[in-house]
Amino acid sequence: MVALITTVHIIVCAFLIIVVLLQSGQSGDIAAAFGGMGSQTAFGTRTAATVLTKATTWAAIIFMLTSITLSVFAARRSHRSGSVLEGSRPASTKSAPATPKPAAPSH
Repeated sequence: MVALITTVHIIVCAFLIIVVLLQSGQSGDIAAAFGGMGSQTAFGTRTAATVLTKATTWAAIIFMLTSITLSVFAARRSHRSGSVLEGSRPASTKSAPATPKPAAPSH
């Protein structure tokens, strides 16, 4: 089940990248950023949603759902198996006590 959702997630990621890159800009030119004449189009015109915008919306929804599903599966797996450090052995801290070196005779 996790493998299937992971595969769908990767495919949706690639599709989302392609669809976003194929979309054209909102026709806000550099003058709009500095208060020029094109400032009315800074957020684009109100037009009907194209096929690319609908595909972007659905791909984003599917991406979020698969992300949440995968994180839930990962959380359940971590609770089932316990801590990451559960199977590790503690480091040995046994060390011999330090013995002082005899002082060199001073003549």
